[in-house]
Amino acid sequence: MIPVTVLFASILQLLLAGTFFVIPVVGRRRGPAAQRAAESEVAGQGLPGAVLARHRIDFGASRASVVLAMSIGVCLAALALLNLSGSGTGRILSWIFQAVVLVLGCVIMPGEVFTTRYIKAAVRKSDDPDLRRLDVGAFVEAAVKVYPSWFRGVIAARLVLATAGSLLVIIMLAMPAAGEYFA
Repeated sequence: MIPVTVLFASILQLLLAGTFFVIPVVGRRRGPAAQRAAESEVAGQGLPGAVLARHRIDFGASRASVVLAMSIGVCLAALALLNLSGSGTGRILSWIFQAVVLVLGCVIMPGEVFTTRYIKAAVRKSDDPDLRRLDVGAFVEAAVKVYPSWFRGVIAARLVLATAGSLLVIIMLAMPAAGEYFA
């Protein structure tokens, strides 16, 4: 019988994997329209929409980012299945991979959740006077409106699962009941 700790850790891994499948697909489908909406808002503020591209502000998902996210999702799902099957290798690889995901969750993913704050900080540091004149909140809001209303919740869930969830997976797989299961 699978211990509750292993089951819980595997469910967390599967939930996190799901976010790595959903977010890039939606980003790829809705990203171009979101970018156009942001550029239109920037043009409405009297600046060329190209100012966003010039500063690499993009609301979509590149092909490379989709492949990377899907690969992470596949790894997480595979690790969850290995853990459920009692594979000691899955447990060890989960400790390593979840630690990497935890770091990514702390360093990269907050920018996806707190987009306006991160872009405002970058704009304040910019030497481009056009960029500093922009109402960042307005063009971010224009882009966000293009995405489904539930999308921000999935992004926030990924941050929570990547940080607190990864920490819980590591702890749960280190518990004595898990150790006995993988022995």
